[in-house]
Amino acid sequence: MESKGADMTIDRLGPIDPLSRYNKTEKTVRTENKGKTDSVDVSREAKESAELFKAMENVKTAPDIREDRIAEVKARLQDPNYINDTVVNSVADKLMDLFGI
Repeated sequence: MESKGADMTIDRLGPIDPLSRYNKTEKTVRTENKGKTDSVDVSREAKESAELFKAMENVKTAPDIREDRIAEVKARLQDPNYINDTVVNSVADKLMDLFGI
């Protein structure tokens, strides 16, 4: 048997990457909104609520005992000139007001 010599050619079918044809399509044009800005308006009630929330968080994180004030009062009580009739009367009046007397 004789074999016939046949020239075989393969026609070019296109790019190997099938997605490349999609990359050649028209690109989407992004529109730019020049001059327009986003804005948010917060109501007065929302602002007050946020301030109240912040204050409550500060109270929750504050220590129950203020060591700085205790040290200050102890230092004043050590001074014999601090305790006088004016101070005693003032404290007595505040205690009576506190207890509704």
